[in-house]
Amino acid sequence: MSDKKKWERKSHLFSADEYVCPYCGFVTDKPKSVCPHCKKEVAGVKSDLGWVDEAEIFDIFGE
Repeated sequence: MSDKKKWERKSHLFSADEYVCPYCGFVTDKPKSVCPHCKKEVAGVKSDLGWVDEAEIFDIFGE
């Protein structure tokens, strides 16, 4: 099993996904094998379903 950390994908309901480096917090629009900011290797992506929370807010205001 790899000990490398993964990009954290921040999904949004009405905007593009963002990818956050697990080492330095750098935000980019596409995951890369090496973070452009801290130069550390990042392997893979883990998802954050933030868009679900955003959808719930719209549902609350729609009632």
